[in-house]
Amino acid sequence: MLSEYMGILSLNENTDNIKSLTKNRLIASIPIAGRYRIIDFTLSNLANSGIKNVGIFTQSKARSLIDHVSSGKPWDLNRKIDGLFVFNFGESNTNLKDIEMIRNNMEYLYRSKKKMVIISTSSMVCNIDYEAAAKFHEQSGKDVTIIYKKIVANNPCFKDCNVLNLSKDNTVIGVGKNITFSKQNANNDLTCEGSVNLSMDMFMLSKELLINLLNNCIKTGCWIDIKNCIYDNIMNLSTNAYEFKGYLAYINSVQSYYKANMDMLNLDINKDLFFSSGLIYTKVMDEPPTKHFSSSNVCNSLISNGCLIKGTVNNSVLSRRVSIEEGAEVSNCVIMQGCTIKSNAKLNNVIVDKNNVIEENTDLKGDTDFPLVIEKRSLY
Repeated sequence: MLSEYMGILSLNENTDNIKSLTKNRLIASIPIAGRYRIIDFTLSNLANSGIKNVGIFTQSKARSLIDHVSSGKPWDLNRKIDGLFVFNFGESNTNLKDIEMIRNNMEYLYRSKKKMVIISTSSMVCNIDYEAAAKFHEQSGKDVTIIYKKIVANNPCFKDCNVLNLSKDNTVIGVGKNITFSKQNANNDLTCEGSVNLSMDMFMLSKELLINLLNNCIKTGCWIDIKNCIYDNIMNLSTNAYEFKGYLAYINSVQSYYKANMDMLNLDINKDLFFSSGLIYTKVMDEPPTKHFSSSNVCNSLISNGCLIKGTVNNSVLSRRVSIEEGAEVSNCVIMQGCTIKSNAKLNNVIVDKNNVIEENTDLKGDTDFPLVIEKRSLY
């Protein structure tokens, strides 16, 4: 167990391509797989590795995040010593980058007795064994270890992500961007060739080195976020890479969010994501079981507790307290908490955010690459 490690989660993430789902929330608190939030995966990975000190650096639009993580009890982080710390959630300046956010709370690092740090984002959804990665890092004797995954080149779900240029011994010698483009073969079919080493923006380093990097960033003003500071100093730091081989989804767009939910309907991916290196924990809501009426027809779907199903649900993900009335048809959809799909409504390739009511005889249809999004409805 990683008793000498602490976790730092930077939630200063790019929301340009997912604004319809982040209007009133952070990426970290978007519901996923019915009963989970995106941040659950990162917190569970840290907790499963025995890390008991986790700091979350966020800013505005954090109400739903604070409500969800609370004291950290689902991840065994509600402790008198160490535990879960959330910083800057009341910050009015939404342009703050993580260097400034951590600078305002440097006492957190100085007071901690932990010697090592894992820095991560919340938008990389996976089930990773940090113990194995930490062992690799410690045995290498390097300053920094970056966790990466080999992916097919040009994968649009990982557009603009950082990619690593590695030597034969897995030393990082350069960092670039994943450029997505399509190439036509002789038959004019679109193809993707080769693979790239996608950085998961997860770093392992000593707390002393992190403090030195932060002080250098503050002193020079050359960097505004810690990951770019590390990437730009690759030549000055001894840096290697640890390969992750499990399932990975990067939630940075509506398309990638939709695909991740649909992927979870695949049994092999579901087992890998929720059970491979430990369980994924979330806030317990104590809802009653879902009720399937005699008129219901459900196939290959994730249905959370508290739902009422009278219509047809196929290849879809339903959050808690969703009502599907008789005659309604829901296919290839993500329906979030508290929604009602009324009689004879037909939905295909649609993401319905919380508290929406889809009226009778409504016909909504999106595309697998560009799903239709119905934004969150305010309760008032």
